[in-house]
Amino acid sequence: MARVLEPLVVGKVIGEVIDNFNPTVKMTVTYSSNKQVFNGHEFFPSAVVSKPRIEVQGGDMRSFFTLVCASSHLQPSRLYTKIVSDIPGTTDASFGREVVSYESPKPNIGIHRFTFVLFQQKKRQAMNAPSTRDYFNTRRFADENDLGLPVAAVYFNAQRETAARRR
Repeated sequence: MARVLEPLVVGKVIGEVIDNFNPTVKMTVTYSSNKQVFNGHEFFPSAVVSKPRIEVQGGDMRSFFTLVCASSHLQPSRLYTKIVSDIPGTTDASFGREVVSYESPKPNIGIHRFTFVLFQQKKRQAMNAPSTRDYFNTRRFADENDLGLPVAAVYFNAQRETAARRR
């Protein structure tokens, strides 16, 4: 499993966003045009405007997962994407309950890291939604909602597009 986690360590997801964990579920994140997210790949913001399809490949229909999608550039981070809870195993995030709606990435300076973190819930539960998108902390959210360590994570990088790139 160390090879699976290595890109998350190099990209500072493990350490800055989440603690070291043992991946036990496979998660795939795919944007329109079949652009799958792989650790460390770069996407232009125009390629990730619409919300992605996020598939959970593990557990069963009686197990539930919470997905946290957040971005960071410099601390503090801002929750740019979404939170979905009660996602049944072997399905996708559209079957879950949206706690925070999708907001497409809008990096205005520098390179931003966008992280998708999946937690397995101990039971079906109501999540305490963050009061604001600013100063969001994935660890704190997991602690406040008794989620424990993640079971899967993936990230990509994005930076502001020049006007010529958007055409």
